[in-house]
Order: sequence, then C-alpha cells, then structure tokens
Amino acid sequence: MAKSRKIWVFSPPKQAKPRLPNALKANMTAEANDLIDTILKPTHVKHPAGDERFNYVVDIYSKWYRNYFYFCSKYACPGPNAISPYFEARFARLEYVGNERFNLAYMRHTGKWWEIYTELSLVECLDVIRDEPHFLP
Repeated sequence: MAKSRKIWVFSPPKQAKPRLPNALKANMTAEANDLIDTILKPTHVKHPAGDERFNYVVDIYSKWYRNYFYFCSKYACPGPNAISPYFEARFARLEYVGNERFNLAYMRHTGKWWEIYTELSLVECLDVIRDEPHFLP
C-alpha cells in the first residue's frame, strides 16, 4: 500500500462578514414589502384557471436569514398525489456586503444560487427584481 504524502497548502484566514445595521434592515424590509404588495403580488398571485392539478402561487413574501434577505413564494399543491398542501420556493437573494451595498442572486433550475449582480444599492436591487425575468417567482 502506498503511503500518502502530506502537502502544505496556503489557507488564508476567513474574512468577517460586515454587520447589518438595524436601521438599514428595517428600511429594506419596508421597501421590499412595498414592492411585493404593489407589483409582485398583483402580477404573479392568481387563482387557478380551472384545472387544479398543477401548482400555483398563493403568496409572495420576504424574510431574513443572517446577512441574507430572501424573496419567497408560497405554492399550493392541489393535486391528488401531493406530498404536502403547500411548499416554499426562494427566488431572489440579497447578500449584504457593507456600505449599504448588496450582491443579488437568483435561484437556478439546478437548485443553486447564481449571483449576477454585485455591490448594488437597495434601490438598484429592487429595480432589477421588478424588471428582469430571472427574478420571477
């Protein structure tokens, strides 16, 4: 049996994530909820068109997890073989990177987050979520 060799590898120290100010967090939550209530919900939350076998969006909301702010959609599963009556899918993620700037990512069909914008302001992030097709629930 061959003996395994040990190799020295450079391992830089992890950088600390910036702290999110509470005032910015409250402002961001309020502006995002305004976008959800005025644009996203009226556009994407619709009742089924008669055939109730397929999943459909029943609610859109936002939530925080550490330095990440998520836009989530709640789907109803009316089919006879549904495992549960509802499920949640996150479709947009804002990551706080400091100086009131955010990285913006969307959830790909592969189940991985894909970051396509870096260091945007809150207003720019919300405009992108409203206008671009990547950020649909």
